[in-house]
Amino acid sequence: MSQAVEALFEVPITSGGKVLCTRPAPKVYVLEFTSQPDNRLKTDFCQALHLALDIIELRYPHGVVITTSGIQKFYSNGLDLEHASWTPGFFPDALYALWRRLLIYPMPTIALMNGHAFAGALMLAMMHDYRIMNPHKGFVCLNEVDLGVPLKPPMSSIFRQKMSPHTYRSLVLEGRRFKSLDALKEGIVDGLGGLEEALKFIDESKLQTKSDKGVYGELKREMWRETVYYLENHGEDSTRQLEWTLARTKENAIRDKRVKAWEAKAKL
Repeated sequence: MSQAVEALFEVPITSGGKVLCTRPAPKVYVLEFTSQPDNRLKTDFCQALHLALDIIELRYPHGVVITTSGIQKFYSNGLDLEHASWTPGFFPDALYALWRRLLIYPMPTIALMNGHAFAGALMLAMMHDYRIMNPHKGFVCLNEVDLGVPLKPPMSSIFRQKMSPHTYRSLVLEGRRFKSLDALKEGIVDGLGGLEEALKFIDESKLQTKSDKGVYGELKREMWRETVYYLENHGEDSTRQLEWTLARTKENAIRDKRVKAWEAKAKL
């Protein structure tokens, strides 16, 4: 299946770097993103990758899309939290838009994780149909429990939909770091290797022709409709969070009153 790799196009990342598209085999497209030092998911990064996906869909024969990193150590180090917190529209217009695009993309997608994939980067990989991980180096994890950062609905639901409850708990509540073999065992990734193994995986699964009938994206939309809903209705999260905060404040006051009554009765 392999042949000489053909360079097709590149999309610049405005703050520095690029997304390079190559074709290593017929109807197989590799999007290699490079944004030093660690491929943080910022607005321009997300928009460049999104545009590259659009170009493939609209200008090339449909097949399979692989995303990977041009930085040896990292697939991606996740969100830039300061950028995410202070950039207007980052979540709906950049991050969620990219995730939704990948989740219901009308062709098979593979995240070729050549290095670490932490937090938001693992979420990005989970929006793909398949994941193949470097067998020799790199970890995958969700470290929000250690950072003290809550997960937004689509960030959590994609793991709830794609992982077993046991693995979901280990990722979210324990912040466990998974090496390649453990990630494969737990179903976080579908295979181990590099581009050669990814091409073999595509060939064995006959993925190049899966989108030929034009329903691939719609099948995925129905399959992952819970996460799709959260990505498309992100505004509800703010309302829900406010309601939870008010309810928690009320509940805490009731608990505090109960404990104080017990303390007074027990003469503590």
